[in-house]
Amino acid sequence: MQDKILRKLFLAFIQIHILHHAKKEPFYGAWMIEELSEHGYDMSPGTLYPLLHSMESSGLLEKEEKTVEGKIRKYYNITELGNEVLVEARKKAYELFKEIKD
Repeated sequence: MQDKILRKLFLAFIQIHILHHAKKEPFYGAWMIEELSEHGYDMSPGTLYPLLHSMESSGLLEKEEKTVEGKIRKYYNITELGNEVLVEARKKAYELFKEIKD
């Protein structure tokens, strides 16, 4: 039960993390899996890609396909809406962190 609850909470953190990196530069899924693992998140492609598709459907990300070494790679970039959401999420996360840090 605890794992399910934590997983649900962490998905929100992961989405903020995704928006943060999408603002810096376009990324592809395998890179994001590696990036998240460096922060202790164990994400499988079966979890990440539906999340990316959901964020794209919500207008937070846009996808561009590029051919890299003969293979099509999907790069994700932040949208204007995604940027607005990121700004607000950063404010809320900062306020929450200040309150719960001790």
